[in-house]
Amino acid sequence: MITLRPPEPAELPAISALCLRSKAYWGYDASFMAACVDELTLSEEELGSSEIVVALDDQTIMGMAQIVISGGEADLQKLFVDPDHMGKGAGRLLMAWTVTAARDGGAETLLIEADPYAEAFYERHGAKRVGEIASGSISGRVLPLMRLDL
Repeated sequence: MITLRPPEPAELPAISALCLRSKAYWGYDASFMAACVDELTLSEEELGSSEIVVALDDQTIMGMAQIVISGGEADLQKLFVDPDHMGKGAGRLLMAWTVTAARDGGAETLLIEADPYAEAFYERHGAKRVGEIASGSISGRVLPLMRLDL
């Protein structure tokens, strides 16, 4: 059974490593991954400035999600599942948490700067592509900008 809970500060390095493993799963090269390290590394400050959960199977962290809510809008900062646990329901559960947490926080829309490989996942959960946005890690790269009305 998969459960969700907030992460402990001591878990942040392991969760950040999970984010990097998940991103690398799609075949990105070493230079690309090096450019993503800062963006995918969680800090203790983020525990207070955003909402973060981890998905666990027993004691094993399977994935994580992070949102920031501002007014009527929530921004999905991260949603990653460890490659060893893909296809087991963690992503679906994390997305459901994201939607519920955003609604509970007063958001009416959820914005997602999606990795191109994750676009179909978000579409399956009702998000629609509304444009493109510049990558925060890779100069010249654009990402699908998606919106989910809550």
